[in-house]
Amino acid sequence: MKADPAKLLTEALSLPSEARAALIDTLLESLDSEIDPDAQEVWRQEIRRRVQEIDNGAVKLIAWDDARRDLWARLQH
Repeated sequence: MKADPAKLLTEALSLPSEARAALIDTLLESLDSEIDPDAQEVWRQEIRRRVQEIDNGAVKLIAWDDARRDLWARLQH
């Protein structure tokens, strides 16, 4: 039986945030056909760099609600 993508999306969006995040992670993993052996270490370095920028005050953090509102505003123009 073939699932209706719109129905699946509606059901997925009704899940708690942790379950949605796990679903997203699983779906994204299913798209990766090639495994980059260096990717994990590169991401660790990137995370360290970003945390350092936050700690040093080099970047300004904004609330997700504000970021989402700004993104939607940009998309509508």
